[in-house]
Amino acid sequence: MSDQVLDTMDLEKERGITIKAQSASLKYTPKNQDQYIFNLIDTPGHVDFSYEVSRSLAACEGALLVVDASQGVEAQSVANSYTAIEQGLEILPVINKIDLPAADPDKAIKDIQEIIGIDITNVSLISAKTGEGMEELMDQIVSSIPPPEGVLKDRLQALIIDSWFDQYVGVISLLRIKNGVIRKGEKITVMSTGYEYTVNSIGVFTPKIENRELLSAGEVGFLIAGIKDIFGAPVGDTITNKTNPSRSALPGFKTIQPKVFAGLYPSASEDLEAFREALDKLKLNDASLFFEPE
Repeated sequence: MSDQVLDTMDLEKERGITIKAQSASLKYTPKNQDQYIFNLIDTPGHVDFSYEVSRSLAACEGALLVVDASQGVEAQSVANSYTAIEQGLEILPVINKIDLPAADPDKAIKDIQEIIGIDITNVSLISAKTGEGMEELMDQIVSSIPPPEGVLKDRLQALIIDSWFDQYVGVISLLRIKNGVIRKGEKITVMSTGYEYTVNSIGVFTPKIENRELLSAGEVGFLIAGIKDIFGAPVGDTITNKTNPSRSALPGFKTIQPKVFAGLYPSASEDLEAFREALDKLKLNDASLFFEPE
């Protein structure tokens, strides 16, 4: 297993940062208690990727605010915290890297209280490197963050929180099942476009791919439905069952406004169509990208 399990991009591994949000479903059994399933989404922390964070938060009930014990609260920590507060999430502050010689957990806790202004009663002190404090943090998640809401017997509503294109299977969508159940082999409808597809494969990341026969309300998993059109399942859209469709779509994501503008063109004119197709695939994976032909 590599040192960075969820950071799979070459640039992420090279620079030690998270650019794309990644999900993982993990099972945890506290002492003398029932087993729990954690649907985790590892989001970027840098301010340049704030749109990636806001989309991920829409699929969650709580958020872990991870602060470096040696650096304290940074600008992006404040921005991401306010985004989570606006979405009504339970925020659990976590001080990481307490094993470093320069670590100052007390200052980091004070920064969280004074700069961000959230409750520090349940703050957790951990070292992800050595494992110190991790069991206590897991127990804190169980007791502090509420379970997902949703009705299993209701009509299917699944929010597309991310999508990417695979040359072999087409569009792969990351879903948060809000209500109902989605099963392999069922007919589904994308509510904004009206396109209909058959579910070829569904499952979760553990973080490895684990295929399932169904996903139910509260779970986060992937969907493969033979979608070859890259605009067939837009991020922020709602998927429902064809035979028993939902009466309304879920709230989508606010369209981000462009901040940086550039003109791009291929060096050879015959590459124009391939260049356009590449941009379409990039936009599917990064909804903050906007482009139009001149």
